[in-house]
Amino acid sequence: MKGWRPSAPTLLLLPAIIVLAAVVVVPLLLSFYSSFTSFRLTKPETFFVFVGFRNYVSILSDWNFWVAFGRTVLLLTVALNLEMLLGLGLALLVEKATRGQRVLRTLMMFPMMFSPILVGFQFKFMFNDNIGLVNNALQALGLTDQAIPWLIEGHLAFIAILTAEIWSSTSVFAILILAGLLAMPKEPIEAARVDGCTPWQTFRYVIWPFVMPFAYIAMTIRSLDVARAYDIVKIMTDGGPAGRTELLWTLVARTAYSDARMGLANAMAYFSILLSILFTVYFFRKLAAARSQIGAEW
Repeated sequence: MKGWRPSAPTLLLLPAIIVLAAVVVVPLLLSFYSSFTSFRLTKPETFFVFVGFRNYVSILSDWNFWVAFGRTVLLLTVALNLEMLLGLGLALLVEKATRGQRVLRTLMMFPMMFSPILVGFQFKFMFNDNIGLVNNALQALGLTDQAIPWLIEGHLAFIAILTAEIWSSTSVFAILILAGLLAMPKEPIEAARVDGCTPWQTFRYVIWPFVMPFAYIAMTIRSLDVARAYDIVKIMTDGGPAGRTELLWTLVARTAYSDARMGLANAMAYFSILLSILFTVYFFRKLAAARSQIGAEW
């Protein structure tokens, strides 16, 4: 090291590297190590008690973990598909607008400006069984004569959480698909119309293959968000009632802080990361296939 002189770029990047190592790399390494220990927050000395893969074996046989895992996959699947359909519809409507398109694009981005915690409080108030906007509207329209316990009954609470997720993130799909529609050349659409294609055939065989990569990019981004959903669920139901809206990361937080079993919680967290990796790899493969299809056809 005596004759080593770092280059100017290295010296300029060194502070950022040190900060990233301190706030990202070191905590990740410590949390990964603790997943192989019996670490409890109430017993700091257990951080050094190595137990091997016992935590991972424990979560594989934990029914509550697999229920939360399945519920997270269900939320991810339903939310992504509905967000894509709604975002596609919004993008098509905005793209057809001849006046005020910039205003519409700005309004379309409006839900993205809210933090997940604020969205959780907003929809918790809206779905309140006594003073909530949803129940008041349903009763005013005569659709029901009594308050619906949206956040108390398990299936209804899941629907309420799903609604909040879709409202806050449909704009991600809409914006990216709209970008694809605006970047799409008009000649293939005009050629399809000249050939006598119906609007559905034009959309199915001309427009959709072109915007499909943009949809898969949005799916990749949103799959990472939904797979680690925590804020909205924590605010609206806190995993209740009776754990019927418990997702992976609310279960991890409960295990780590309420039960103080940090080692087990970190094992759950690293196992849960596999879900995000699997969905990311899947959508990246779909993205690559869609891009190659466009390159072959266009």
